[in-house]
Amino acid sequence: MRTCVGCKERAEKSSLLRLVAVGDVIQPDPQARLPGRGAYLHPSLACLDLARRRRAFSRALRTAGSLSSTGLVEYLCGAESRHSIARGGTT
Repeated sequence: MRTCVGCKERAEKSSLLRLVAVGDVIQPDPQARLPGRGAYLHPSLACLDLARRRRAFSRALRTAGSLSSTGLVEYLCGAESRHSIARGGTT
């Protein structure tokens, strides 16, 4: 069990996306193989928004200063569109 840094709900590790700080960038780690301290997030833009507003990433990843989440936003947008297509929706 892990806790989402966005909504603070506990969930199975397999249903959450692991994140690591690489320099000053938040990097998604779907295979959970990158080195370093990890934080977990539901793969949704809603949980990302909550985590950003609470400034949870720098606390959870124990980094000083702000972290860029541009790559993470792109990853989540792609993941949500792939999920929508799999459910029979449109892009």
